[in-house]
Amino acid sequence: MEMKGIAAGVYRLLATGFFALAAVDVQASSVESMRLWAAPDHARLVFDLSAATNANVFSLENPARLVIDLDDTQMDTDPSTLPLHDSAITSVRTGAREGGGLRVVLELNREIEPRHFTLTPNDQYGHRLVVDLEYPGESAVENPIDPIEAMIRDQEIQAQRASAQGQLSDSVASPSEATPAEVQEAKLHPRRDIIIAVDAGHGGEDPGAIGPSGTREKDVVLEIARRLAAEVNGTEGFKAVLVRDGDYYIGLRQRTALAREQKADFFVSIHADAFTSPRPQGSSVYALSQRGATSETAQWLADSENRSDLIGGVDGNLSLRDKDQVLRGVLLDLTMTATLNDSLSIGGQVLEQLGRINRLHKSRVEQAGFMVLKSPDIPSLLIEVGFISNPDEERRLRDPVHQSGLSQAIFSGLREHFERFPPPASLLAWQRDNQRRPSGNEYRIQSGDTLSAIAVRHGVPVNQLRQANDLNGDVIRVGQVLQIPRS
Repeated sequence: MEMKGIAAGVYRLLATGFFALAAVDVQASSVESMRLWAAPDHARLVFDLSAATNANVFSLENPARLVIDLDDTQMDTDPSTLPLHDSAITSVRTGAREGGGLRVVLELNREIEPRHFTLTPNDQYGHRLVVDLEYPGESAVENPIDPIEAMIRDQEIQAQRASAQGQLSDSVASPSEATPAEVQEAKLHPRRDIIIAVDAGHGGEDPGAIGPSGTREKDVVLEIARRLAAEVNGTEGFKAVLVRDGDYYIGLRQRTALAREQKADFFVSIHADAFTSPRPQGSSVYALSQRGATSETAQWLADSENRSDLIGGVDGNLSLRDKDQVLRGVLLDLTMTATLNDSLSIGGQVLEQLGRINRLHKSRVEQAGFMVLKSPDIPSLLIEVGFISNPDEERRLRDPVHQSGLSQAIFSGLREHFERFPPPASLLAWQRDNQRRPSGNEYRIQSGDTLSAIAVRHGVPVNQLRQANDLNGDVIRVGQVLQIPRS
């Protein structure tokens, strides 16, 4: 009798547990909120879920729609509040799916390539389903560089690569195997703009650091980046490319890829610092360190910034697959040292300018392994404009006057460097050359000149003429002033 009572009790317990599990399984998850960010080349829709769930995403035509089916899920938010403007989505419909679950239908106004993935909880969010709508053929930059400027940059890069190949060949070939250099007539000076890629950190579902009063890093740095871009575009001989010009996320690797795609001469990433204590304050400037961070603070910052890709669900590994495979190693060897030296030089000038309007957290340019700085062919800096975790500095970072002062200081440092060391094909280089009067040991290049003809005319070897003028090849420009070495 006692055994029968125990058995009955166990049965009731198991039955209760079964029905409880069944009840949980019926509504295992709910959509607590939906967030949408529209970028020039994609839109990202994020579902905030109370628990993990399975999703099936597929497209339908006539009319164009994207269907998102969520198993064992109900809708606990109003999708009609989503800001659909500037995205490919015209409307959102939801309903119960036949057989159970939730169906979300996106009505579309353009061709898309969808992809989706799930994210596990982190310090900021719970379970998420991320649906990306990518626009084929669209550029992530709202105002892409002019095709003619891109052609000029491609020619310069090809000349640099040819020079690198020549240096590599010279190191392994005997003198008898050397071939004569190709004769190239002087070309008209393109007078191109110097391209500055301005990157506002974080964005979209990644707010970055949040100040004591709720100020989000992503909002502050976007305002400063826009002001910096306006400074750049308002100066003759310069052009800005905003890597992010809205509240959306871009992967760390993609940010440098966009700068390279736009043939940028320089890349600057804007951030706002944070710490567990509210006391630290001041601006910092970082360049890439080939050996890692130069201090514990720099290493901690590098790790926290690089982790933002985990929030965005994007792989942040450096890739050089866009480079020619044969020259990959050569380009890295020839350019990394020069790129880093340029970054440190510009960083020092930017730091000096920032120190005139803001307290400096570090009195020298720090070096750390920030992912966005790992571009071997583009000098780059990451600037922490101030500590958003400091209440006083948080207030100042929201102030438009202070934001303008920061942007002006950053550009003053950049401009000072490029006025002293302008890229050869730039307007600034043309202005410098045409303002100089050639001395007795100098020659201004005329139309129809070639480097070899100038060398013969002045009785010097071509190689010496190249070395004296820091020329990688035989490309010369009309109006350019050459130093003629003494024989």
